[in-house]
Amino acid sequence: MKKLSVLALAAAMFAVSCKESKTDTATTTEVQEVATQQGENFVVNSESSTIKWTGYHKGGLNPRFGIALTTGELSAENGNLIAGTLTSEVQSIKTDLASVDPKTTEGKTAADLDAHLKSADFFDAEKYPVVKFDITKVEDLAADAPKSNVEGANKLVSGNLTIKDKTVNVSFPAKVEVTDTQISLVSKFTINRQDWGLAYGTEGDPKDWMISKDVDMDMNIVAKK
Repeated sequence: MKKLSVLALAAAMFAVSCKESKTDTATTTEVQEVATQQGENFVVNSESSTIKWTGYHKGGLNPRFGIALTTGELSAENGNLIAGTLTSEVQSIKTDLASVDPKTTEGKTAADLDAHLKSADFFDAEKYPVVKFDITKVEDLAADAPKSNVEGANKLVSGNLTIKDKTVNVSFPAKVEVTDTQISLVSKFTINRQDWGLAYGTEGDPKDWMISKDVDMDMNIVAKK
């Protein structure tokens, strides 16, 4: 039997370890000045809006996913999204039952994961009850920008994302539509949870190493007058 070359073995391991990308990678920078709300204001409809999140074990294995409820306001002027704030209560985080099988998790359930995420090990909901996103800039998506995973993406949205006591500016492609009565924003992007200090245990802890740094965010925001 021929021996598998080192190069081929490395390629095979790489293929197994990487999850298929269905999101855009958000770019990050230091905190920016928040855009001033002007023009007409639209209130986020929590019943029509969804923020879905997906976390993974190392290599994209055993995804855990769920939702978080969102409130806030967006403003538009001359048919363009100008500014806005989105807020999610950490207590609203809810893991989808389909993502946790107690038969393979030593009896742990989606409710157990919810409690763990809200504990001091991760979001520390008691001390930091909200996650907040303040828009800093909305600009046209450049014609030579990499193809987005969001069909019809037309804008690059930037904003200060605050989780716990850390704020980082993130930018991601989005499909933004503005009418006389509604603003919609659709985006799918990936962030590195450790940029906000979301780590399980201390740095280098094996428990944290087993969890992927990538967290996928799937936003579908609807705001109405």
